[in-house]
Amino acid sequence: MTKGEMESVEVFTSEGKGRGLKARKEFLPGDVIFAEPAYAAVVFDSLTHVVCHTCFKRQERLHRCGQCKFAYYCDRTCQRAAWLNHKNECSAIKKHGKAPTENIRLAARIMWKIEREGSGLGEGCLVSIDDLQNHVDSLGEEEKKELRADVESFLEFWPPQSQQFGMQYISHIFGVINCNGFTLSDQRGLQAVGVGIFPNLCQANHDCWPNCTVIFNNGNHEAVRSMFHTQMRIELRALSKISPGDELTVSYVDFLNVSEERQKQLKKQYYFDCTCEHCKKHIKDDLMLAVKEGESKPSAETVKEVIQFSKDTLEKINKARMEGLYHEVVKLCRECLKKQEPVLGDTNIYLLRILSIASEVLSYLQMFEEAADYAKRMVDGYLKIYHPNNAQLGMAVMRAGVTHWHAGLIEAGHGLICKAYAILLITHGPSHPITKDLEVMRVQTEMELRMFQQNEYMYYKMREAALKNQKIQVMPEPSNEASPSLFHKKE
Repeated sequence: MTKGEMESVEVFTSEGKGRGLKARKEFLPGDVIFAEPAYAAVVFDSLTHVVCHTCFKRQERLHRCGQCKFAYYCDRTCQRAAWLNHKNECSAIKKHGKAPTENIRLAARIMWKIEREGSGLGEGCLVSIDDLQNHVDSLGEEEKKELRADVESFLEFWPPQSQQFGMQYISHIFGVINCNGFTLSDQRGLQAVGVGIFPNLCQANHDCWPNCTVIFNNGNHEAVRSMFHTQMRIELRALSKISPGDELTVSYVDFLNVSEERQKQLKKQYYFDCTCEHCKKHIKDDLMLAVKEGESKPSAETVKEVIQFSKDTLEKINKARMEGLYHEVVKLCRECLKKQEPVLGDTNIYLLRILSIASEVLSYLQMFEEAADYAKRMVDGYLKIYHPNNAQLGMAVMRAGVTHWHAGLIEAGHGLICKAYAILLITHGPSHPITKDLEVMRVQTEMELRMFQQNEYMYYKMREAALKNQKIQVMPEPSNEASPSLFHKKE
């Protein structure tokens, strides 16, 4: 965090919410309020060999650390940048015989940093690691048991020659990780790949309809001259106009849930009762639970049955997705939509969830026309529910645009890609890899649209040939993850 950024925000005591952040100057939508490198960060256990341990980019071929044989990097640049944080970890893994779990690795990286720099306020920090919330006292019996197991594993891994910390302090660090660990994604924003601690970000309180968003930027080490390299960081970006004195808020959870469900999730994961305007007044709940209106309005009993059927189907879908049975997922979605369509309204979240899964999986199976129809309905529903500058909305509109392009629906595809680009310019900024990819698609679809308008027959002939050498990629394999929460929780 630069001196200028530190002067534009301040920590204050927020009534009923503890500490918070507020603006000291005006911000407009898309402005970066501050950028913050990770205090410490690690790749998830399941992805340690496919994701770079420095920039968290997913790569086909990575260089392995020759010493511990555990850490992987894009290239020598990333490996050199990692050495300060990897040095102690490297020798500890060699002595231990194997790498411990992600939570233990993250705790150890935090402790080694404290050993090097102390735990006080570092340069560009608004708060010290000691002052972060740990919520250890709020843990249930099962969670306390897990905490004790983590502390024991940590002590087995921690080298005797390193600075020794008391049990209480080690528990504090694990508590900090448990409620402040931020989810890191790969460079395309498609998959959660790691977890990091960002102390300044932790000061931003939650609101279900926030005025800021947090975007992870993997940085860029590709320039020939290192002076043009940028480091991995999070960016706190304004979603709407913010005046001096306004509190800066972010959403810890996806908005696509009724207020009662969001409140339950926030209480369970973050140990507080959400009293934001949208939860207090149940704003948008009516849209998320909408049913068909008019003469054929269904009975309350029918609605209840269809929602229960939807919940049961979503469980079956998750099971089939985990097993990679994508044709089974499509069959389940079609059956569920047949039951939902006469009963549920266009913005009902159970209908939208099925439409989202169906469009994603059908795109992967390259059944693009049916996928495009579902994607369009999903986006129409999302636009009525989400904040107009919501990052997840932008990503969903982008996917829908690419699906329409694949289906040969160039006009609708270009329109959706332009809409997504406008959202991502604010949420991600023009230099983010995802926005850059989208700009390439926008230019390409604009060119194709002009060609289509001039000569439809020639357009389809050229498109057929171009698809053999296509620029816009086939969809990635569907993810089995729900929309990620802002902060990572250990399962």
